[in-house]
Amino acid sequence: MASNEWINGYLEAILDADESSRRSRTTSLMNGKLKFDEDGKKVEKLFSPTTYFVQEVVNSFDESDLHRTWLKVIATRNTRERSNRLENMCWRIWHLTRKKKQIAWDDAQRLAKRRLERAQGRDDAADDLSELSEGEKEKGDATNAESLRDRFPLINSDTQIWKADDNSSRLYIVLISIHGLVRGENMELGRDSDTGGQVKYVVELARALANTKGVHRVDLVTRQITSPEVDFSYAEPIEMLCCPSDGGTSSGAYIIRLPCGPRDKYISKESLWPHIPEFVDGALGHIVNMARALGEEDGGKPMWPHVIHGHYADAGEVAAHLSGALNVPMVLTGHSLGRNKFEQLLKQGRLSREDINSTYRIMRRIEAEEFGLDAADMVVTSTRQEIEEQWGLYDGFDVRLERKLRVRKRRGVSCLGRYMPRMVVIPPGMDFSYVKVQDSLEGESDLKSLIGIDRTQSKKQIPPMWSEIMRFLTNPHKPMILALSRPDPKKNVTTLLKAFGESRPLRELANLTLILGNRDGIDEVSSSNSAVLTTVIKLIDKYDLYGQVAYPKHHKQSEVPEIYRLAAKTKGVFINPALVEPFGLTLIEAAAYGLPVVATKNGGPVDILKALNNGLLVDPHDQKAIADALLKLVAEKNLWFDCRKNGLKNIHRFSWPEHCRNYLTHVEHHRNRRPTTTHLEIKPTLEEPMSDSLRDVEDLSLKFSIDGDFKLKGDIDVAIKQKELIEVLTKMTSDNGNHSTCYCPGRRQRLFVIATDCYNSNGDCCTKTLAAIINNVMEVAALDSGRGSGRVGFLLLTGLSLQEIMDALRCCQVDLESFDAVVCNSGSQVFYPWMHLVADVDYEAHVEYRWPGENVRLMISRLARMESGAEDDIFENVGGSSSRCYSYNVKLGAKTQRVDYLRQKTRMRGFRCNLVYTLAGSRLNVIPLFASRTQALRYLSMRWGIDLSKMVVFVGERGDTDYEDLLGGLHKTVILRDTVEHGCEKLLRSEDSYRREDVIPIDNPNIAFLEGGSEAQDILMAIEAHRIK
Repeated sequence: MASNEWINGYLEAILDADESSRRSRTTSLMNGKLKFDEDGKKVEKLFSPTTYFVQEVVNSFDESDLHRTWLKVIATRNTRERSNRLENMCWRIWHLTRKKKQIAWDDAQRLAKRRLERAQGRDDAADDLSELSEGEKEKGDATNAESLRDRFPLINSDTQIWKADDNSSRLYIVLISIHGLVRGENMELGRDSDTGGQVKYVVELARALANTKGVHRVDLVTRQITSPEVDFSYAEPIEMLCCPSDGGTSSGAYIIRLPCGPRDKYISKESLWPHIPEFVDGALGHIVNMARALGEEDGGKPMWPHVIHGHYADAGEVAAHLSGALNVPMVLTGHSLGRNKFEQLLKQGRLSREDINSTYRIMRRIEAEEFGLDAADMVVTSTRQEIEEQWGLYDGFDVRLERKLRVRKRRGVSCLGRYMPRMVVIPPGMDFSYVKVQDSLEGESDLKSLIGIDRTQSKKQIPPMWSEIMRFLTNPHKPMILALSRPDPKKNVTTLLKAFGESRPLRELANLTLILGNRDGIDEVSSSNSAVLTTVIKLIDKYDLYGQVAYPKHHKQSEVPEIYRLAAKTKGVFINPALVEPFGLTLIEAAAYGLPVVATKNGGPVDILKALNNGLLVDPHDQKAIADALLKLVAEKNLWFDCRKNGLKNIHRFSWPEHCRNYLTHVEHHRNRRPTTTHLEIKPTLEEPMSDSLRDVEDLSLKFSIDGDFKLKGDIDVAIKQKELIEVLTKMTSDNGNHSTCYCPGRRQRLFVIATDCYNSNGDCCTKTLAAIINNVMEVAALDSGRGSGRVGFLLLTGLSLQEIMDALRCCQVDLESFDAVVCNSGSQVFYPWMHLVADVDYEAHVEYRWPGENVRLMISRLARMESGAEDDIFENVGGSSSRCYSYNVKLGAKTQRVDYLRQKTRMRGFRCNLVYTLAGSRLNVIPLFASRTQALRYLSMRWGIDLSKMVVFVGERGDTDYEDLLGGLHKTVILRDTVEHGCEKLLRSEDSYRREDVIPIDNPNIAFLEGGSEAQDILMAIEAHRIK
């Protein structure tokens, strides 16, 4: 019955809080003191006592207790209003608890189903991989001409540590970290949840890499913020972090800030998702320009990045797109992971799946992390626990399958198109420059050298933070047990305090210092932090620990080293008792000052203490074990000195130079595993406009005037000259076998891109609508004569095969050669009509990485078919397939699985590919991971030297399942209403996934809407409004 008394107390508190709240609102309304935001919406208080007590009841008591309380309230019912409200409230909370229990059950069932599906996917992969014996060598894969031994050289267990010899090339490294406030000096760590340890980590990593021999330049790319809410320094486009004395003018580390999203607002990372494509395009432009500039310094070809490294989910998605566009290795560091957070929030039961998704955009974040796994060559983690218990939750990674694939690669055995990213443990580096020499040499001295017996008479000037701590302590000379963390329940500070309070020998021997963030008042912090701080005060009073426990309210980041020094001077111990600690950076900081440590056995501290050998691990739930470990380290002097000595001796393993050596070693190893392909031959931007007459010779002469040896002389007939140019072009292509020299149609200033997916319900192309759109768009170029004809190029993006689009254009009476390029099969192939429809083999080589080829061919039809579907619901379309696209027809009226479901299933089986429904859902195209219509635009932008902002993409109101990708980025988009009858949006993702507004900004200034029947003049005005020049 004790639990019912607690319930009664909480219910009474709810009624009191509710009445107080109502009186407060009434008073505020009468006095006109209600606050409103800029949109006129009422600003609510962050803390609600009613919400707090309701959550306590729902989360702390069984529904049977609530039911008994309700029956008791009914039995004692009277006519008073408060009694009626109590009865109603009790029933509602009881109902809420039952609903919560049902939600928890549904979530548990959903998680169990997902684990079962993952197990099935792994079993399928294992069965396929077991078809070949471990000793059987690759004889010839249908999708690869070279042997796997050539593509994946054997790797020795004793990998050579990376060293930069005198002849090594200068490295250009790109780091990406989008959210938060990023600057080199006076970092505002803790200002908000987005500006924390990750900001400090990436800035210090950039500096450390730039100071590593062999690294020429490091760019840390982040978001530019011009908001008046933050300091003006965050609006500076470039900030130098360091410049080595022996480097050139462009060497060193730099913060590069790019516009992304609202220009005048500082927005949270959860609101950045729709603006990711804009950041990708901006970063791509910067990297291409920088590669060209660095190459010109050496007098050679562009210096492409050695690696692109994304930090957190948002930057991981950016890095994945850039890696695919530039064909350079990608590294991913998660820092914190969405699936792990999602499961923890579900277990807490305070928020529903819908609330979690809307608050944290968690499903969008998880998909970005999955895509990062698809594209990453290497994933950097801090601990093994992060690999097994966090990344192991993802569809795209499985520890056992990754090991099996790694073994097969080493033996030269086919992996049957499957891929798993390599996880490597590289602990974060630390800057030990602020650690004074005397910290490691004079730690044996005590406070007598600094303060006398009378603390009011200091022999030496002591740091202010020492005085702030010592004012709490009756005897500050006693060894200090130091804990430094946020007042978060997960940090488990209350268990530490109980262990200290209940251990008399420990209390007699040592003091306890708790550095629990900064606060002005307990009521002003969040409810969870407030609960921890309140419990700390109560426990100090309960165990009568006054004079033995210090808990200062404020400290600066710059004063943290002084706190460690004070603990070391007293021969104290540092403790991290967190329930789970992903890494444990404070343990390394403590070791740098000669402090032995006691740490939780759950998470990263296991690896840290194994490397440092400077302390003890404990069960964070065991109070006695915590007290015994602390007492052992403090009381046994020899053990204390041994731990101190070991920590100082091994701390170099966590230094930045050591981190960079390990990092570059692993990067070089994974670069060797990546197939070698020719990088893009990018075109320099011309300052002077080209002659309009170049269009008369199909712009081929321009290509030769720049790249070839042939030059125009005298007055020669244009038709003859054009014919000669084509003959020379053909000869050069056949002689050299190098198609890259002839993939540019001439200098275009702008590109008009037609990507309207005009299909009827049967999946047939609506040729009449398509013809009208093409004619109108081409007429716009003719009307815009002030800029010169021939300076506007035309692209066609489609999910159809080449033969199908040729047939459609023939029905439209549109000349195929009017287009500079035709991108077919949802972005898997690029053809050039002005070159007799030659396919861009460089593009095909560019996107083939990780293409599973024939290995995925038979599996797709089985995965896409519904469980109750017929065998012929989906079948391969051989005529529409190619070496980079497997096409499947869907029977009219048949139902198939959504794209997000198919991605999940293919990832579970180790396949990395892109899946697109087209032709109004009547066809499924399976293409390489890095192939898409959007990536084709980026490829041609670099190939032809046309800025993405100079492209105009014409689409309908709906389209294929890759339609959303065409709406974001720096290019301009014109949406032609009523031009597309049927789209494929219902086949993209399920209802409980993320929403379109998480992909496309609602108020995107680069999107214009026009009616489908708009004339060319209307389209021209829309383009003018977008300021395309």
